[in-house]
Amino acid sequence: MAITVPLPRLDHVVINVADQLDAASTLFQRLGFQLTERGHHSLGSSNHLAVFGENYLELLGYEAARGNLRQDLWQSPLGLSGLVWKSDDADAVWRYLESLDIDGEPPASFYRPVTLPDGSAQQARFRTVRLRSDLVPNGRSLFCQHETPQAVWQPAWQQHPNGVSNIVEFVVVAQDPAAAALVYSRLFGAGRLVACQEGAFVLKAGAATVRFAAAEYVVKRFNSLPDDYDGSARMAALSLHTQDLSKVKACLLLGDVPFSEAENAVRVAAEHAFGVALRFQH
Repeated sequence: MAITVPLPRLDHVVINVADQLDAASTLFQRLGFQLTERGHHSLGSSNHLAVFGENYLELLGYEAARGNLRQDLWQSPLGLSGLVWKSDDADAVWRYLESLDIDGEPPASFYRPVTLPDGSAQQARFRTVRLRSDLVPNGRSLFCQHETPQAVWQPAWQQHPNGVSNIVEFVVVAQDPAAAALVYSRLFGAGRLVACQEGAFVLKAGAATVRFAAAEYVVKRFNSLPDDYDGSARMAALSLHTQDLSKVKACLLLGDVPFSEAENAVRVAAEHAFGVALRFQH
């Protein structure tokens, strides 16, 4: 059986909020995102989503009685901890990862009950397969096959007060960006990663770009870093496309969230966005 190299397409990003789901969901609503109702996975974790055009943001945590489940997830630092790629066939991806010796555990199937905007009930069903954990410090990188995409991408959930329509940049900060990018060069092919003048490496991933960069670049672009950054590779920042920066500023002012302005962008420091530096741009 021929093994196909997967295409790099960002599906969603995961922000680890651990036992702080209430505080995190309140904060991200103050940032101007519409969040889905809290969902509960069959594996034990719980979440809220901010759904965009092609991708989405997931606040992932657990409720008090379920903290002993999926304990491996909560070993990651709070903040940005999951880089998730789209897949149409998790089993095919698994075979490919095995062939490169970068595989973790076999594909996992799970679901969460969902109430759709029209009031009907459905199960959102997924199959995921992840890269071997020692290759991705401070987080996880995995592929997600949506068996019921209509249970996620609902037009009513894609409208946000801050006007955000997609995640357009996912940033990994590292003392050695080339080393941090190496596993993705193996995964998708060296030709997909492009070196930039500022010392960063970028990977086009559908509507988004995944960027591996040194701290100096990230501070210049986002005006902050996660408090716990120590030089090792760390998922650190997101850029989001908005239809209107004035909507972003109105939401932040209403939500009493500090921000700074740059040319054609509004930035929220990591300390004010659950450890994730945010850049809203038009």
